[in-house]
Amino acid sequence: ARISYLRRRALISDGAAKSDWPALFKKELEFEREFAKQGGVLLAGLDPTGYGGVIAGFGDQREVELLVEAGFTPVEAIHIATSNGAESLGELDRIGTLAAGKQADLVVIDGDPFGNIKDIEKVETVFKDGVGYDSAKLIESVRGLVGLR
Repeated sequence: ARISYLRRRALISDGAAKSDWPALFKKELEFEREFAKQGGVLLAGLDPTGYGGVIAGFGDQREVELLVEAGFTPVEAIHIATSNGAESLGELDRIGTLAAGKQADLVVIDGDPFGNIKDIEKVETVFKDGVGYDSAKLIESVRGLVGLR
């Protein structure tokens, strides 16, 4: 699924490079940074449309990377992708940050995304409802079922 997703992303990027998309995209990144600078609260989230160009998980990682490209620090980008959403839902006392007594689904990363945001793609283990899952086995279990086929 990830390989198909990355291929699709590259095709989209190649086509976009020949259009007005790069300039528009740059303006969108600038807008998001200025919005937050002026006190706006950014939220992260995907819109998987079913055609396979956006895959939950991989797309979430890319969104965090794009926030860094927009000028946010890795810490700010991860905060936008985690606690901002919980706060906007009125659930910050229960989810969105790591603290004793809170519910949490986690990923174990092989690297330091605070130092290199690309490390966010190096997921080794996913914890869901207290159970750890091998990332590679999860991906293999849905091969051909999600993303571009």
